[in-house]
Amino acid sequence: MTTRNWIKASLFGTSAAVSLLALISISTAQDGSPTGAITTRTHTFTPIRDDIYHVVGTGTVNVMSHAMLIEGEHDLLVVDSHVTPNAGMALLDAIKSVSDKPVRYLVNTHYHFDHAHGNQVFPQEVEIIGHPYTRQKLSGELGNVLEESTFLSFTESVPDQIENMRAELAQTSDPARTEELRARISMQQAHYESSQEIVPTPPNITVDDKMTIYQTVDGGGREIQIVHLGRGHTGGDVVVFLPDERLVYTGDLMVPGIPYMGDAYLNEWPDALERLKALDFDTILPGHGPVVQGKDRIDDLQAYMRDLWQRTAELKAQGLSFEEAATAIDLTGHSNNYPQLREPGADPRAIRRIYQLLDEQDGQP
Repeated sequence: MTTRNWIKASLFGTSAAVSLLALISISTAQDGSPTGAITTRTHTFTPIRDDIYHVVGTGTVNVMSHAMLIEGEHDLLVVDSHVTPNAGMALLDAIKSVSDKPVRYLVNTHYHFDHAHGNQVFPQEVEIIGHPYTRQKLSGELGNVLEESTFLSFTESVPDQIENMRAELAQTSDPARTEELRARISMQQAHYESSQEIVPTPPNITVDDKMTIYQTVDGGGREIQIVHLGRGHTGGDVVVFLPDERLVYTGDLMVPGIPYMGDAYLNEWPDALERLKALDFDTILPGHGPVVQGKDRIDDLQAYMRDLWQRTAELKAQGLSFEEAATAIDLTGHSNNYPQLREPGADPRAIRRIYQLLDEQDGQP
């Protein structure tokens, strides 16, 4: 699959998939949930344990990632702020339907745009927590994240998407499709306009390895661990682990599908996942996709990553460019776990990143 098609699949699939993922998450989490889900115009808050919610967009606003809400007796902790100021504000407004308590903490699981570019709309008194690497990236110390290939690869084609949908709208006579297209155009237009207003806003509290917050709750305190398990999806991923509730919010370090790898440390990521498995939990709340029960999916992702690394290294040693390797690589042996692998091919952005890491190992600039 070409770079353009991988990116197109990622972008066009976002709005259509959000509602489906919300339904999947709700049906999974409501088995044994303390109460039913709370749905606003923009978000669904699915209770996983008492006063702990997995937060998924409904599809009316392009949020591009999930979030987590933890309600204490006096205040709230939010994990991840979505993709734009518009999406972050929608999250804050939706939270008011769940609780009128103030947000005290915002945790960034990593620096990527779809998880941290809503930071700027959170009130000044909110403490933003993240890894030092996340602070370095969002502060501009390591360059402008708005000029990086990851951000650009997901945003530059949005105007073309809008124009393509407008062209289809002009041709369609189906009332249902007309309504759908109008809604998607409006959503994507708002998303694009808001993306032009992003001011990267870094954490003001950093955690190198682990920090613990004890949130006051009725009857005692809730232990909330913010843990860095090693480099993986980025250089500064953290997970939010609640040991008493036996659940962990993983951001993009662990998702049920194949995660984006354009900034990854794939040679280290499986080891970080091994440390994740060492935590004592039953439930994974991912940054994308449905809630995961148990740890088997972690094994699947580790196996895929190790195979991807080895096969990419072999193709590079044969002299293939990363573009050629992305087309030629055959990982169909993992298609039972990842159906999109039924045909050869991989995201060229991932293969390009692996080539960079291999060059670094070989001492090449």
